[in-house]
Amino acid sequence: MTETKIKIITENRKARHDYNIVEAMEAGMELVGTEVKSLRAGKVNLKDSFVRITKKGELVVMNMHISPYDFGNYNNHDPLRTRRLLMHRREIDRLLGKVKEKGYSLIPLKLYFKRGFVKMELALCTGKKIYDKRRDMADRDAKREMQRVLKERNRG
Repeated sequence: MTETKIKIITENRKARHDYNIVEAMEAGMELVGTEVKSLRAGKVNLKDSFVRITKKGELVVMNMHISPYDFGNYNNHDPLRTRRLLMHRREIDRLLGKVKEKGYSLIPLKLYFKRGFVKMELALCTGKKIYDKRRDMADRDAKREMQRVLKERNRG
């Protein structure tokens, strides 16, 4: 089988810090031409963005900032406009059922190009408590310290 090349545009690192990721999935995006050109230049910010399910049953991403294309004309796009995500109906219905449950949110994790199309990895998440964040930081520090000690032991 042939591997599909993926070029990552941006990642939302803050989401992994603030949320417990239950399930991740891929969705396509409906964009205009100047947005795609700005994405190729890497001018996008996922921080504070989230996905909402509208009354029509569509997925839209809110607060995602794509900077206006530098060489565009007066028809340039609005940087903070809502952008529609493309998924199968049964997937959206399943997500709607999950989001109605207590504490679940849909958060964008990363944007990337796959076979020439812009895709978004979004995740079904629950919010982390402050003590969970502290525990994660302590675990990460302990792991880093163990790696350092093992590296020194192997040298000497």
